Amino acid sequence: MSRLPFELLLALRYLRPKRTFVSIITLISVLGVTLGVAVLIIVISVMSGFDSQLREKILGFNAHIKIFQLNPGTKRETLMQDYGLVMGKVRSIHDVVSVAPFAIGQVMVQTEPPSGEPLIGAPWLRGVDPDSKTSVSLLTSNVMGSSDLSGHGLLVGADFAHSMELQIGDRVVILSPRDLQNELKKRQIGQTNAEEEVKLPQDYEVRGIFESGYFEYDQSVVVTSLGNFQDLYQLDDNVHGLMVMLTDPYKATAVRAQLVRALGPNYRITTWTEENNAMSAVLVEKNVMLYILFFIVIVAAFGITCTLITFVVLKTREIGVLKALGASSRQVMWIFLSQSLVVSIFGVLIGTGLGMLALHYRNAFLHLMRNLTGIELFPANIYNFSELPALIVPGDILIICGGSLLICLLAAAFPVWSASRLKPVEALRHE
Repeated sequence: MSRLPFELLLALRYLRPKRTFVSIITLISVLGVTLGVAVLIIVISVMSGFDSQLREKILGFNAHIKIFQLNPGTKRETLMQDYGLVMGKVRSIHDVVSVAPFAIGQVMVQTEPPSGEPLIGAPWLRGVDPDSKTSVSLLTSNVMGSSDLSGHGLLVGADFAHSMELQIGDRVVILSPRDLQNELKKRQIGQTNAEEEVKLPQDYEVRGIFESGYFEYDQSVVVTSLGNFQDLYQLDDNVHGLMVMLTDPYKATAVRAQLVRALGPNYRITTWTEENNAMSAVLVEKNVMLYILFFIVIVAAFGITCTLITFVVLKTREIGVLKALGASSRQVMWIFLSQSLVVSIFGVLIGTGLGMLALHYRNAFLHLMRNLTGIELFPANIYNFSELPALIVPGDILIICGGSLLICLLAAAFPVWSASRLKPVEALRHE
């Protein structure tokens, strides 16, 4: 004799009638919950992956805090002259690991191929102090070649190198906006002839090719030493700002408040979260998608409601017999509530397994579709990632599974309540 409560035994019996192993209507209900849970897990995990990798790539290439000097009169950014004094004040702040000067500006790069036409690009040139651990760590650890920036050394992003057909050891010409402006002024005052070629500055050698994993950086950033940048832009010993690294990047807001008090009003201090609105957008989209996709589970829950209503109508006579034999309204309610619980648990478990399986093979599926159709379903130049990211957060899985189970149980409330209120005389009247 089974030790299970008779309510659960009857519920399982109703879900598996004699004529079929699994009732078609029950299978449809389970399938609805399965698809809802699986889609929720896939979408939310992918959005979590976007957020996690975006933070990792941005923090791997950018400082936690940046400091810029302001002109006291115009309150516009200006060159930072006595940056050594400012660095000393910044180092005195708790939670600051290191600080280093930097300069950044757009330049024109022209290749020097052994044959054929040269290629021209306009990346952002970042000048960093090669002796600073902060600057070196921000270049990226994934460098092919050397990170040596001595002399006229240059590091280029992987996608920029590909588009410009650059290899390690190649030489390029770099022109700053000031170089171009000076040449135009010379031509306007007649110091050069129209046929005379522009006098190019010294060549730069590609020492290494870095790959940050973030398309925007790999495509549009090249790196040289701070001294080279100062020569190109004629900055003398000035810089554009300071990069600050913290013990914990999530303390950036609190540290900024301390820096504002220490440095005064003539400095603009930004955090990594302010400079990268994409992360805030991903977080908002994740929350919105969670709410929207829960409607799929709600639709599946209506399937459970319809299933239980059908069972109650078909089992009206059995309900009357049970009540005539002494079954209470609570016991009848638990019979049909157990049906909903079994369908919900099976749907949630199978949906969770299906979602995990889809996440495991997500990139293999994308590669297969690309080979079959020739269409890039996840282009890196749009999404800034080479592969589809995903991060399974246990808290998100618990919310999805628990919320889905609760919705399914609430969907069973009306038919369960109706079944428990049936009176034996009314149930058996027409039998």
